[in-house]
Amino acid sequence: MVKILKQVHRAYSTIVISIFSLAFYPFYYLAAKNPGTYGLLNGLRKLKSWLCALFIGFVPRFTFEEPLEADQNYIYCSNHTSNHDIMILCMLAQGRFYFMGKDELLKNPVLRIFFKTIDIPVNRDSKMSAFRAFKRAGDNLEKGMSLIIFPEGKISDEHYPPKLMPFKNGPFRLAIEKGIPIVPVSLTNVWKMMWDDGTKYGSKPGIGDVYVHKPVLTTNLTINDSDELKDRIFELINSKLVDK
Repeated sequence: MVKILKQVHRAYSTIVISIFSLAFYPFYYLAAKNPGTYGLLNGLRKLKSWLCALFIGFVPRFTFEEPLEADQNYIYCSNHTSNHDIMILCMLAQGRFYFMGKDELLKNPVLRIFFKTIDIPVNRDSKMSAFRAFKRAGDNLEKGMSLIIFPEGKISDEHYPPKLMPFKNGPFRLAIEKGIPIVPVSLTNVWKMMWDDGTKYGSKPGIGDVYVHKPVLTTNLTINDSDELKDRIFELINSKLVDK
């Protein structure tokens, strides 16, 4: 019975998200037509994230190790176990922000609006695509925008319950090159509400705990420190995931 109820909730959640996606689509389309209104585009997806979470009964509970500075741009690095993660990071990020994600998302009729404008698609199998993506990401950071990235690269289907997978190097080299602080984010139990897209185990309402670590400064680091930085961020994120 529990499995059936979880699949019912997943179907209900899909309907809710689809309805809000359709309702917001015209506003996304208009806001995406002019770079000057990309801030509004972000505001709309933040609002949609909160509304979707409310209607499906998913409540993110944020714990901040220390307050984030409102006028500082960051690179937010988070583990990735659920489709809920994108909503959560939209809720968390402040100011102007953008995602870097797989180019397959360009096939999604709603998400392609973002990945054709403010967000950055990347083909993981192409070194040239990755180079261009991180070049553009660096330009955006210099403009005062914050980057949201899942350094595992994808939701892993190798382990359930999920385990933190090795990180890609790109975000950490970029943080050092641009002198941008990294905010490690541990999504501790979100996978219990929905793992991946919910197809296998369904979903359920509940409270998702989100631990926001204090920013890790990069201004005194060199490119040679990128592996050490990567390992440090991995350990910080993983420290809140153990036994969750």
